[in-house]
Amino acid sequence: MNRFNLSDWALNHRSFVWFLMIVSLVAGVMSYVTIGREEDPNFAIKTMIISAALPGASIEDTLSQVTDRIEKKLEDLDSLDFTRSVTRPGQSIVYVNLLPTTKARDLPRIWQRVRNMMADIRPDFPSEFAGFQFNDNFGDVFGNIYAFTSDGFTPRELRDHVEEVRREVQALPDAGKVEIFGTRDERVYLEFSTRKLAALGLNRQQVLATLAAQNAILPSGEIDAGPERVLVRIGGQFSGAQSLRDVNLRVGDRFFRLSDVADIKRGYEDPPSELFRYDGQPAIGLSVGMRKGANIIKFGEELTKVMARAKAKLPIGISIHQVADQPHVVDEAVGHFLRALMEAVVIVLAVSFISLGLRAGLVVTLTIPLVLAITFVIMQYTGFTLQRISLGALIIALGLLVDDAMIAIETMISRLERGDGLTRAASYAWTSIAFPMLSGTLVTVTGFIPIGLNNSAAGEFTFSLFVVIAVSLLISWIVAVLFAPLIGVTLLPRTMKHHSTEPGRARRMYHAVLRLAMRFRWATIALTLAVFGLSVFGMRFVEQQFFPSSDRPELIVDVTLPQNASIEATRAEMDRFESYLKGDKNVLFWSSYVGRGAPRFLLSYDVQTPAPNMGQIVIQTPGVAARNALRIRLQKVAETQFPGVDMFIKLLEIGPPVGRPVQYRISGPDIAKLRDKARDLAALVATDKRLTNIVMDWNEPARVVRVDIVQDKARQLGLTSRDIASALNTIYDGQAVTQLRDGTYLVNIVARGDKAARSSVEALYNLQLAGAGGAAIPLSSVAVFRFETEQPVIHQRDRMPTITVKAAIASKDQPATIVDALAGKIASFDAALPPGYKVVVGGTVESSAKSQAPIAAVVPLMLLIMVTLVMMQMQGFRRSLVVLCVAPLGLIGVVAALLPSGAPLGFVAILGVLALVGILIRNSIILVCEIEALREGGQSAWDAVFNASDSRARPILLTAAAASLALIPISRQIFWGPMAYAMMGGIIAGTVITLVFVPALYLAVFRVRRL
Repeated sequence: MNRFNLSDWALNHRSFVWFLMIVSLVAGVMSYVTIGREEDPNFAIKTMIISAALPGASIEDTLSQVTDRIEKKLEDLDSLDFTRSVTRPGQSIVYVNLLPTTKARDLPRIWQRVRNMMADIRPDFPSEFAGFQFNDNFGDVFGNIYAFTSDGFTPRELRDHVEEVRREVQALPDAGKVEIFGTRDERVYLEFSTRKLAALGLNRQQVLATLAAQNAILPSGEIDAGPERVLVRIGGQFSGAQSLRDVNLRVGDRFFRLSDVADIKRGYEDPPSELFRYDGQPAIGLSVGMRKGANIIKFGEELTKVMARAKAKLPIGISIHQVADQPHVVDEAVGHFLRALMEAVVIVLAVSFISLGLRAGLVVTLTIPLVLAITFVIMQYTGFTLQRISLGALIIALGLLVDDAMIAIETMISRLERGDGLTRAASYAWTSIAFPMLSGTLVTVTGFIPIGLNNSAAGEFTFSLFVVIAVSLLISWIVAVLFAPLIGVTLLPRTMKHHSTEPGRARRMYHAVLRLAMRFRWATIALTLAVFGLSVFGMRFVEQQFFPSSDRPELIVDVTLPQNASIEATRAEMDRFESYLKGDKNVLFWSSYVGRGAPRFLLSYDVQTPAPNMGQIVIQTPGVAARNALRIRLQKVAETQFPGVDMFIKLLEIGPPVGRPVQYRISGPDIAKLRDKARDLAALVATDKRLTNIVMDWNEPARVVRVDIVQDKARQLGLTSRDIASALNTIYDGQAVTQLRDGTYLVNIVARGDKAARSSVEALYNLQLAGAGGAAIPLSSVAVFRFETEQPVIHQRDRMPTITVKAAIASKDQPATIVDALAGKIASFDAALPPGYKVVVGGTVESSAKSQAPIAAVVPLMLLIMVTLVMMQMQGFRRSLVVLCVAPLGLIGVVAALLPSGAPLGFVAILGVLALVGILIRNSIILVCEIEALREGGQSAWDAVFNASDSRARPILLTAAAASLALIPISRQIFWGPMAYAMMGGIIAGTVITLVFVPALYLAVFRVRRL
């Protein structure tokens, strides 16, 4: 294998190698300019929503006839993780959640199979079933959201202008899905007086059928008049509210105008299904997505130009406000990371220049842009973008990728000092340390395998960390043995003076410690193991975390009223809350969503299930400090001014969304008993004073008026249950009779009762129905009224009614710490539950466990590959044992760094700890290989251990300094901070272990006698 020397080959083909370096740099610059940019990496949302309706059904019938049938069929889906359903009277929403191991490329095929499965069971539903709706684009992101407000324009006029802007945006080449929301559809309401209808003997259904027949579009034939065909058209269709007022109704021989029995008015959907507002003003929203693979910065520039042109064309009184600006956020985020990357480069360069000198430091310096350039090229061609994870990976890799170049140049310098020529000195690294370096590099890359093969959503989120580090480290080895020798020959002097043989103070101190460790090898080993045991014990005091909250300036307020609250009540409470935002210096603007949540403007945004009793407010603040101050103030406002309303004030999340961090799910078959047990569970959770804002996602019942028809009386009067139900539905909810065709819009003509009839429970008693002969029949004469309660909503998980108890954290404790503290009480509570009932931990702890389980599954493979690589390089069990024993000892530094800093051990930090294993083994490989080389050269085992440790101390210390100091720029960041602290502590402690513990362990394993 040593016959071919790649470094020699590079020195013999200098022009070609220089050409490769120039091409690499140019290609890297071009890739950097054109590569995509994002704030966070993409990960597939493996959730589909199935909506189904059974109009008029009770919640029990909807649950048994619709929801249960859907969930039961979905159990046949191989890739199903769990189903979650929200059932309301007549409406069912089922969330289909796939296993985390499901590949993103398989999603379209699986979603089509779900559609086919629902088509298969369609005949099993009641005849009144209204069908399915599917949403397999639940993960679509709308990075740009605009609010259109108006002064002096009707909602219809404003919508017309928004539609024009929408068409222009859709024409952009990189535009994805573009949607309008917050609109209120026009309606023509026929508000009938039931008393007048009954008094005149008019049959409501006949009246509505007459209107529908007059407005119908039907073929009326054509006349074949010899040489031409003449079309025949029937007039009489409605053109507006006035044409409806002019309709005459016939009763016997008399005619009545429709306006005599109905108030006819044209307006907007009432009550609205959803509302959107900007700074408290009614608005229409435009959400803009981007085509997959496009450059968001470039797309943002194009979109800005389109919106600028649109503003210039809009009439005075209509304003455009940008609510979400993902391109700007990405530009700032990428710029921030690039500054951190440049800081890390400067730190590494400083280490290189100080430790190696000007010329040697310059050689190492020039390898950095080469490695980064080639990495950018590979990232672009493999579809990876510049975002939080990939840029963080570059910073982490930066301290590691200079290791090979530093070792190669250090070796070259040592050969020059011994009198070798430039060419021989430059090629010596290949014959001596190239393959130990390669083995070490491969072992380091192997340490990141749990990231690369982690199939969870969190693993998908961090996947680019593995790819970028693996690519950059492998390239760094190639650069060290191919490009660095040529750069060294060009920049280094032909001869170099020997360093002084007299060691300096630091080296003398190390010699003393090393000799002490070697002489008292067993004491050194015992002391190291004792410290390691102490570190394992100390891990219980390190806070556990999943992902930290985002450092974006937005503040989110989730507003939830009791389940039976109307949208008007929700709007009133949100109006009252928004009054506390006006004039606050910490508020730039806010957008509010009533009856729904905000569109997914960030991939990790937690999208809520629409309902009349919920809403969201997204507040934009000037910065993180202002956001935190505002959050404290608003939490006090929510606690003191909004009793009975759930106001959850939260930050945006990084990674897969969770919501309230501490959650417990209790499930069981009997809903009444389940509600009681859920209240007991909530009381138990409330005993921990660190928790606040404790709620249940459903529990409170709603009032119901049951109308029991006296069937014999109804039949005697010519009425049926269908007639009565249809009449009540028309009065209270309205019935679409026909439609006005107004340009591109279809305006429903809706018949309903007048305001007095539909807004009062008492009016139900006095309701008049028209009998078969036209006689007025009071509803109370054929029905008995009863007041009861029932659940307005039922949540299920895997076909079992489930209530989730959720809590926010009032202290600085992490969710895992609080869940651990409550574990004993929760276990006792769970054990006391009746058969069929159980409590399961949810929230952050569950998500973290789901993400860490795939890591644990991959760790054995990682260890197997590491051991194999070590054995390939060491070619001996005892040598391999010495190298591998170092792997777990990095925990000493991890605990020593995390405990004083207070940084939690989160998902990303765990990945860093695993990566430490490879880094420490790498240094040990190089050291043990040097020991073996010296022994082969004729030195005694004792001298070989001492001299190898002495000679490798400088490069190991330099690489450790570069690797740890390069992490300083990201140690200040919320996301990367814990990982940076863990890796810095582990690298520093690992360096000491390598230089002190490994020599002692080598002597003990090989039973070398003390000299």
